[in-house]
Amino acid sequence: MKAVAQRLFALHGIDGVSVADIVAAAGQRNKASLQYHFGSKEELIGELLVEGAQKVDAIRLALLDEMAAQGGPRHVREVLDAFIRPVYQLTVTEAEGSTYLRFLSNVQLTHRALFRAYIGTKWNTGYRRCLEHFRQLLADVPAPVLEQRMSLVAIYTTTVFSIKEAPADEAPSSNRLWTRKFTLDNILDTFEAMLVCAPSAATLDKLR
Repeated sequence: MKAVAQRLFALHGIDGVSVADIVAAAGQRNKASLQYHFGSKEELIGELLVEGAQKVDAIRLALLDEMAAQGGPRHVREVLDAFIRPVYQLTVTEAEGSTYLRFLSNVQLTHRALFRAYIGTKWNTGYRRCLEHFRQLLADVPAPVLEQRMSLVAIYTTTVFSIKEAPADEAPSSNRLWTRKFTLDNILDTFEAMLVCAPSAATLDKLR
């Protein structure tokens, strides 16, 4: 039922899917089955949010731990790879096709309070560790600017890989972006440029 619900939310948005839709798509006859297993539609959404966040955070922490064991990180690109790769992995390892990122995008766009209630700071240890590494490696970038850039990278990451998820439900021609072998590296290039770019005079002036 969770996999079915997540796909429906990814395709139609949170408000576009009812409890009855989920129950019917899951092949359940009893409309109370969702309430029995999850309590409510909101609690089901919360469980889906947490499950996905836990997966990403676990991979991210493992990559950061491996990096630390080797005496790193030494470069922004290493930290960025540890930040981005776990999200990318969701799009290539889900047996039935990934839908989490589109689901996540919908929740963040239309139900931000719900996202904060279930995720908050509970499942972003890896995010915070990446940010701390960036602070050390990019000490010349003012902290408020760097934190905002990190937020933008996180938003762009979810959006970009949501687009990668979509072709599984669309025409093959929509997958052209991902047929090029350098695509992931090029995405990392653009995100790295965002982080390391020297703040403009206009930005610094408004910062003061």
